[in-house]
Amino acid sequence: MKNQENEFSPEQSLKLITSMIETTKNSICDNSIYFLLWGWGILIACAVQYYMKAILNNPNNGMAWLIIPVLVVLQIFLVFKRRGKAKVKTFISDASAYLWTAIGFAYLAMAFIFAKTGWEYCSSFYIILYGMGTFVSGQFIKFRPLIIGGIICLPLAIAAVYVDFDSRILILGLSILVSYIIPGHLLRAKYKKQNLVNV
Repeated sequence: MKNQENEFSPEQSLKLITSMIETTKNSICDNSIYFLLWGWGILIACAVQYYMKAILNNPNNGMAWLIIPVLVVLQIFLVFKRRGKAKVKTFISDASAYLWTAIGFAYLAMAFIFAKTGWEYCSSFYIILYGMGTFVSGQFIKFRPLIIGGIICLPLAIAAVYVDFDSRILILGLSILVSYIIPGHLLRAKYKKQNLVNV
């Protein structure tokens, strides 16, 4: 008798699964702050490096990327600040966290590799990772702007190989605009709208 009371009907199971998916979507939408943090940070670095190299012809233009440690510190601060905010953990939220952790370590590993081999074609590899991360995240939550942004990154990564270094900086900036910044703002707007409806 007790086992029968604990059994879910198909309708109840479906409702529970749907609720968990919506909670996960809402959680990832809330995490749009990370897309915006890294998106605007990288875009600023691209703009500063392009200005220093193409306009000022400054050989120390790579210093623009010293913004990365600042972004890492801000990311850690936000993670700790928001750690208790997530109410429900699901497979999708865990998978998303693992995905971006792996990509983060890949960024770090590539920094060491390119520091040894040279930075000439590094942008293509970073753009591919931008695209992979946003494409998979977009598929997790069925959010088309992230999916499209991820897809656009692939031809941009290829194009970056066929242009000069100054143009590669601009392509890198464009890739971050379409994969992080625009989807991040749209995701943020969606999160605010959802919360307004739920109030």
